[in-house]
Amino acid sequence: MKVGVYLPPFGGYGDEGPWAHARHAEDVGLESVWVGDHLIPTAPRLDATMVLASAAAVTRRIGLGFGVMVPVLRGAAWVAKQVVSLQHLSGDRVLLGVGVGGPVHGDMAFRAVGVPYRERGRRTDELLAVLPDLVEGRTVDLDGHEVTLSPGADMPPLLIAGGAGSEPALRRVARYADEWFPAFTGQGAFAASAQRIAELAAEYGRPVPGLTLSVNLALGEDVPAEVIEHQVRATMRYGMPEAMARASLVTGPPEEVARCFADLAEQGADRIIGMPFGEDRFRQSELLAETARLLGS
Repeated sequence: MKVGVYLPPFGGYGDEGPWAHARHAEDVGLESVWVGDHLIPTAPRLDATMVLASAAAVTRRIGLGFGVMVPVLRGAAWVAKQVVSLQHLSGDRVLLGVGVGGPVHGDMAFRAVGVPYRERGRRTDELLAVLPDLVEGRTVDLDGHEVTLSPGADMPPLLIAGGAGSEPALRRVARYADEWFPAFTGQGAFAASAQRIAELAAEYGRPVPGLTLSVNLALGEDVPAEVIEHQVRATMRYGMPEAMARASLVTGPPEEVARCFADLAEQGADRIIGMPFGEDRFRQSELLAETARLLGS
């Protein structure tokens, strides 16, 4: 089991920048750090590529994950150029999570870049079809023009987000992904969709994608009720009903959380990314690393 952690959003760093949290996560032994990606967010956020570049500069081992990038807001060529650059700057440590963008991103983000919101799924599929060739330096036809990026780089692992039960999303995962990356999924909520992905992967003649899960968590004893309620509301902004949002939260000491993670591993999870909502993010990373050690990770 691989265990990573989300970096705090802008405003959550205290006196330290994201690089301090990334360096700390590497020092305590976590596998990867992750950053969300919002053009016009509900709260201030920095550009994910820039944050990961700063993390790359102060670390040597830890994976650098987009959790997730919305590539149609950038366009195929710019996505590929940014991925290539980050691969070279980090020594091939990128983990490329992508998604189509949902209600939390808002229609305005797509309007700002001239992409119709209703076309985001189709355009994402078209982009994913050419992205590996662009990243690896092969010539690609973009709108009738031959485009070749230089230098090229190794295509990083591709993790594709998509809600359980959405047939277009599951087909996208089966056709293009190395790993499925459903957001805020509670235990047992993804089994049927995982089976459907396996069927579709066989249809496409591809290996079954792995499974990375993001988990909202607050490690430690006696998490205040008001902290939990705030996180329930924050999770609901992603379109999740209240009962499901509440059930998706994981709290408790490392021993208890490790048992939860072990259950998720038995259901097929290869990697779990903690999204801490406790106040001390450095301490949360330390407790998450302790959880990983209890799992033998």
